[in-house]
Amino acid sequence: MNKIKILFVCSGNICRSPAAEAVYKKMVEFKGLENYFEIDSAGTGGWHVGEMADGRMQIHAKKRGYNLDSISRKINPYADFDNFDLIIGMDNYNIRELKSIARKDSYLAKIYKMTDFATECNYSEVPDPYYDGGEGFELVLDLLENSCKGLLENIVKTRFHTTK
Repeated sequence: MNKIKILFVCSGNICRSPAAEAVYKKMVEFKGLENYFEIDSAGTGGWHVGEMADGRMQIHAKKRGYNLDSISRKINPYADFDNFDLIIGMDNYNIRELKSIARKDSYLAKIYKMTDFATECNYSEVPDPYYDGGEGFELVLDLLENSCKGLLENIVKTRFHTTK
Protein backbone atom coordinates (compact mmCIF):
# COMPACT_ATOMS: atom_id res chain seq x y z
CA MET A 1 0.00 0.00 0.00
CA ASN A 2 1.29 3.44 -0.92
CA LYS A 3 1.63 5.92 1.90
CA ILE A 4 -1.26 8.31 2.43
CA LYS A 5 0.27 11.76 2.15
CA ILE A 6 -1.40 14.61 4.03
CA LEU A 7 -0.40 18.27 4.08
CA PHE A 8 -1.94 20.60 6.67
CA VAL A 9 -1.96 24.27 5.66
CA CYS A 10 -2.55 27.55 7.50
CA SER A 11 -1.40 31.10 6.80
CA GLY A 12 2.09 31.25 8.33
CA ASN A 13 2.72 27.61 9.30
CA ILE A 14 3.56 28.48 12.91
CA CYS A 15 0.30 27.84 14.81
CA ARG A 16 -2.52 25.80 13.34
CA SER A 17 -0.89 23.65 10.67
CA PRO A 18 2.12 22.51 12.73
CA ALA A 19 -0.29 21.73 15.57
CA ALA A 20 -2.50 19.73 13.18
CA GLU A 21 0.60 17.89 11.96
CA ALA A 22 1.61 17.00 15.53
CA VAL A 23 -1.91 15.99 16.61
CA TYR A 24 -2.42 13.80 13.55
CA LYS A 25 1.02 12.18 13.86
CA LYS A 26 0.32 11.27 17.48
CA MET A 27 -3.08 9.77 16.59
CA VAL A 28 -1.57 7.77 13.73
CA GLU A 29 1.22 6.49 15.98
CA PHE A 30 -1.31 5.52 18.68
CA LYS A 31 -3.10 3.37 16.07
CA GLY A 32 0.23 1.85 14.96
CA LEU A 33 -0.21 3.22 11.43
CA GLU A 34 2.80 5.53 11.20
CA ASN A 35 4.33 3.46 8.37
CA TYR A 36 1.27 4.15 6.20
CA PHE A 37 1.33 7.94 6.38
CA GLU A 38 3.46 10.89 5.35
CA ILE A 39 2.36 13.97 7.29
CA ASP A 40 3.62 17.52 6.82
CA SER A 41 2.52 21.14 7.16
CA ALA A 42 3.02 24.38 5.26
CA GLY A 43 1.81 27.96 5.07
CA THR A 44 0.20 29.94 2.28
CA GLY A 45 2.57 32.78 3.15
CA GLY A 46 6.32 32.74 3.66
CA TRP A 47 6.60 35.17 6.58
CA HIS A 48 7.94 32.57 9.02
CA VAL A 49 9.93 30.23 6.74
CA GLY A 50 12.61 28.42 8.73
CA GLU A 51 11.06 29.13 12.12
CA MET A 52 9.75 26.72 14.73
CA ALA A 53 6.09 26.85 15.76
CA ASP A 54 4.88 29.84 17.75
CA GLY A 55 6.07 29.49 21.35
CA ARG A 56 2.58 29.93 22.75
CA MET A 57 1.24 27.12 20.57
CA GLN A 58 4.16 24.94 21.63
CA ILE A 59 3.36 25.53 25.32
CA HIS A 60 -0.33 24.68 24.94
CA ALA A 61 0.39 21.67 22.71
CA LYS A 62 3.03 20.32 25.10
CA LYS A 63 0.44 20.35 27.93
CA ARG A 64 -1.54 17.87 25.84
CA GLY A 65 1.46 15.74 24.97
CA TYR A 66 2.16 17.06 21.47
CA ASN A 67 5.63 17.93 20.23
CA LEU A 68 5.63 20.66 17.58
CA ASP A 69 9.01 20.02 16.00
CA SER A 70 8.40 20.93 12.37
CA ILE A 71 10.07 23.90 10.70
CA SER A 72 7.86 26.43 8.93
CA ARG A 73 7.79 26.41 5.16
CA LYS A 74 5.68 27.91 2.41
CA ILE A 75 3.55 25.61 0.28
CA ASN A 76 5.17 24.71 -3.02
CA PRO A 77 2.37 24.62 -5.61
CA TYR A 78 4.51 22.57 -7.99
CA ALA A 79 5.75 19.82 -5.68
CA ASP A 80 3.07 19.72 -2.99
CA PHE A 81 0.03 19.29 -5.21
CA ASP A 82 1.83 16.49 -7.06
CA ASN A 83 3.10 14.80 -3.90
CA PHE A 84 0.21 14.98 -1.41
CA ASP A 85 -3.10 13.10 -1.54
CA LEU A 86 -4.91 15.52 0.77
CA ILE A 87 -4.19 19.20 1.29
CA ILE A 88 -6.13 20.43 4.28
CA GLY A 89 -6.58 24.14 4.94
CA MET A 90 -7.55 25.54 8.31
CA ASP A 91 -9.96 28.28 7.24
CA ASN A 92 -11.86 29.74 4.30
CA TYR A 93 -8.99 32.08 3.42
CA ASN A 94 -6.56 29.16 3.23
CA ILE A 95 -8.99 27.22 1.04
CA ARG A 96 -9.31 30.16 -1.38
CA GLU A 97 -5.53 30.52 -1.51
CA LEU A 98 -5.03 26.79 -2.13
CA LYS A 99 -7.62 26.76 -4.92
CA SER A 100 -5.99 29.80 -6.53
CA ILE A 101 -2.58 28.09 -6.76
CA ALA A 102 -3.83 24.65 -7.87
CA ARG A 103 -2.40 24.26 -11.37
CA LYS A 104 -4.78 21.51 -12.51
CA ASP A 105 -8.49 20.98 -12.00
CA SER A 106 -7.72 17.51 -10.61
CA TYR A 107 -5.82 19.16 -7.74
CA LEU A 108 -8.99 20.83 -6.49
CA ALA A 109 -10.27 17.40 -5.38
CA LYS A 110 -7.33 17.16 -2.96
CA ILE A 111 -8.29 20.34 -1.07
CA TYR A 112 -10.37 20.07 2.10
CA LYS A 113 -11.06 22.26 5.08
CA MET A 114 -10.00 20.88 8.48
CA THR A 115 -13.48 21.16 9.94
CA ASP A 116 -14.88 19.03 7.08
CA PHE A 117 -13.75 16.10 9.24
CA ALA A 118 -15.06 17.37 12.58
CA THR A 119 -17.59 15.18 14.32
CA GLU A 120 -18.48 17.46 17.23
CA CYS A 121 -17.98 21.03 16.14
CA ASN A 122 -19.90 24.28 15.98
CA TYR A 123 -17.12 25.94 13.99
CA SER A 124 -16.91 26.06 10.20
CA GLU A 125 -13.16 26.73 10.31
CA VAL A 126 -10.19 26.61 12.66
CA PRO A 127 -9.64 30.25 13.74
CA ASP A 128 -6.18 31.77 13.77
CA PRO A 129 -5.08 32.13 17.42
CA TYR A 130 -2.06 34.31 16.65
CA TYR A 131 -3.57 37.52 18.06
CA ASP A 132 -5.59 35.80 20.81
CA GLY A 133 -4.68 34.73 24.30
CA GLY A 134 -4.33 31.24 25.68
CA GLU A 135 -8.01 30.43 25.18
CA GLY A 136 -7.55 30.80 21.42
CA PHE A 137 -4.75 28.23 21.36
CA GLU A 138 -6.79 25.84 23.50
CA LEU A 139 -9.78 26.21 21.18
CA VAL A 140 -7.57 25.48 18.16
CA LEU A 141 -6.23 22.33 19.80
CA ASP A 142 -9.78 21.21 20.69
CA LEU A 143 -10.89 21.69 17.09
CA LEU A 144 -7.80 19.97 15.71
CA GLU A 145 -8.15 16.97 18.00
CA ASN A 146 -11.77 16.51 16.96
CA SER A 147 -11.13 17.06 13.26
CA CYS A 148 -7.99 14.90 13.16
CA LYS A 149 -9.89 12.10 14.87
CA GLY A 150 -12.62 12.33 12.24
CA LEU A 151 -10.05 12.42 9.42
CA LEU A 152 -8.24 9.36 10.72
CA GLU A 153 -11.49 7.43 11.25
CA ASN A 154 -12.54 8.27 7.70
CA ILE A 155 -9.23 7.12 6.23
CA VAL A 156 -9.12 3.94 8.31
CA LYS A 157 -12.63 2.99 7.17
CA THR A 158 -12.06 3.78 3.50
CA ARG A 159 -8.44 2.75 2.99
CA PHE A 160 -8.00 -0.03 5.52
CA HIS A 161 -11.56 -1.39 5.37
CA THR A 162 -11.81 -1.77 9.11
CA THR A 163 -13.28 0.04 12.11
CA LYS A 164 -10.04 0.29 14.12
